[in-house]
Amino acid sequence: MENKVEVQQIAQALFVINKHAKTAPQPKQLYQLKKQAIEQLLKEKKAVKKGLHFSDHPKLSNQHSTVLIEVGDYCFHIPPTKGDLKQLKHFGSLNQTYRNPPVKMSLSKAKRLVGQYINWKSDKPKSLPARKQHSSYFVPSSLGKMEWPPAHSKRK
Repeated sequence: MENKVEVQQIAQALFVINKHAKTAPQPKQLYQLKKQAIEQLLKEKKAVKKGLHFSDHPKLSNQHSTVLIEVGDYCFHIPPTKGDLKQLKHFGSLNQTYRNPPVKMSLSKAKRLVGQYINWKSDKPKSLPARKQHSSYFVPSSLGKMEWPPAHSKRK
């Protein structure tokens, strides 16, 4: 029973990650997380490759297919391998009436859940050292540095 709950939670987390990746300005990390999790689920036989669908987003005006993956009550699409194209049945166009069940989960919780499942290490750089704080009073200008108090007075 616990295995079923774990798979369902991971499926929900993948749904949240996938939803955010579709609108993220830099989705590469999210899609990488999704891909690694689905690969591990497939390896552990907790996910099933159902077949192929035509993509709604053709690359360079060329029609291509994606693999339909079922994880718990959720379905996802990933790019196919050459073996997938030979072995899996093609379902044709994507079924626009099917929707994954809605989930209320934050992206950070979803990333944490999936990250723990796949033992994932983020590619994010370590936090940068704190920048030196400069007084806004002495702003560098194109006129050169102002020395205060003046070292050489030209008045006599």
